[in-house]
Amino acid sequence: MTHPNALAPILSPDDLHTALNAQGELAVIDVRDLGVFARKHVLAATPAPLAHLALVIGHLVPRLDTPIVLTDLDESLVHTARERLREWGYSRISILAGGTLAWEAAGFEVFSGVNVLSKAFGEIVEHEAGTPHIDVASLRERIARRDNLVIVDGRTPEEFKNFSLPGAYSVPNAELPYRIRELAPDPETLVVVNCAGRTRSIIGAQTLIDAGVPNPVVSLKDGTMSWLLDGHALDQGREHALPEPSAENVAAARVNAAAFAKKVGVRTIDDQGLAAFENDASRTLYRFDVRNAAEYRAGHLVGWRWAPGGQLVQATDEYIGTRGARVVLADWDGVRAPTTAAWLAQLGGFEVYLHRPAANAPLETGDTPRRILRAATAKQAQWIDVQSLHAVTQATSAGRQTLKVFDVEKSVAFRDKHIAGAQFAAAGRLPALLADLTPGTAIVITSSDGVLAQVVATELLRHGYAARAVLGGNRAWFDAQLPTASGSEHILTGEDDAWHSGYAYTEEDQRHAAFRAYLDWEVGLVEQLAQPGAVTAFNVRGRARDGDRRAAITATA
Repeated sequence: MTHPNALAPILSPDDLHTALNAQGELAVIDVRDLGVFARKHVLAATPAPLAHLALVIGHLVPRLDTPIVLTDLDESLVHTARERLREWGYSRISILAGGTLAWEAAGFEVFSGVNVLSKAFGEIVEHEAGTPHIDVASLRERIARRDNLVIVDGRTPEEFKNFSLPGAYSVPNAELPYRIRELAPDPETLVVVNCAGRTRSIIGAQTLIDAGVPNPVVSLKDGTMSWLLDGHALDQGREHALPEPSAENVAAARVNAAAFAKKVGVRTIDDQGLAAFENDASRTLYRFDVRNAAEYRAGHLVGWRWAPGGQLVQATDEYIGTRGARVVLADWDGVRAPTTAAWLAQLGGFEVYLHRPAANAPLETGDTPRRILRAATAKQAQWIDVQSLHAVTQATSAGRQTLKVFDVEKSVAFRDKHIAGAQFAAAGRLPALLADLTPGTAIVITSSDGVLAQVVATELLRHGYAARAVLGGNRAWFDAQLPTASGSEHILTGEDDAWHSGYAYTEEDQRHAAFRAYLDWEVGLVEQLAQPGAVTAFNVRGRARDGDRRAAITATA
């Protein structure tokens, strides 16, 4: 049913399907908690949980008059989200009538998982390009024979540190064509690209092939999931510096990257073209520096966001929320940005451009600023510092006060370590949980650094709960060496906060079952893409070995 106080245009599922197939910009935003979103959603939807909206929507949808369609499961959350967006200045907001359930009832395909378009794209690339792979058993045989090979892990350095194949090097996907010649100078060396599952190893391997690297290149079929399923151990805690490429190798890589980008139609803009884009208020513009984090922090173009190239391709919806927008990429080496742009152009749905910064372009340092959108009239939640909170927890233990501390960031991190006595709840479930509390209970919200906690506590004020946020969050509590605990017994909302891969499970049987389900799901995306409502813009050029099959896959139905 439609909300009786609806003040935004209401779109039917057919209306949304038509809009997704039309030209022009459109942002489809699903406002449920991420774990709930991952169970069933519209393929084109970008997750932006209602409780996190003030933190993420400014980056995902930077232009205030972008056409936005809000959705959820059943139209129960979107009207509140619409009110918040209006308060922050967004002006063209519509609502999907009946939410995802109505979309499904209309006969359109629904998808599970996260980063689905990017993962499906990887599967299409393997299908169309015939990306070669090696299985775990064959790789282990080659390692035992001491064959001439090198293993590179295309994930982020943080993921690599969590676990990695023995002997592998951490080289995130966009860095591969830039740095691989330092690790495999012998053109006879077999390069094996792996990730945690499937698609980043596929894209990483195909990147090197398309970049003209002379080495034989393969992806590790099913990645470290397959390694564990076969009963082998992974390393933990490894980290190392990226190999610095020589001038000669950079020059060779630059030529190949330029050819790759040109082949798929990536355009280059100069300073004048960029200025024209920046002054065009009618179009959305995203500007990304795709180098590694250390390089970005040391100096980047003013106002440009950091998006490591591999993640920008494989988790696009975490950075870009507007279909049809302009996306401009930059680096200073002429390898990583063209390579990333070539993949984004094939992923489709955006106008993709390259910009080569001038040598004297002004720079700024540090991380991408975090924007928190606020309504001018909204009252902000108060802080509580960790020492004051500790005193309150001691009073609670002595029976002099009633207190509830809720962690709202990540249940996996909570399981590993949290403030003693805290409970975890997905932020979207908090209002319902708080309704059952004894009147007079003090409510404190915490998160990793306190930023999300303050946003959530501020929203709770609007529901009538005088919640406070922990200043500095869990990090400040841990740094002060105050009491901590671990375990999952105080996680109140299951997996509503995140879509957990098999790696989150500690029991081997449960983990392996999750691995198999994940791998089946990912391979099955190709078939799902052929169903009604699976609107994509994939543009995998010059690869098709079966043109009719590609047409069926990429049809917008």
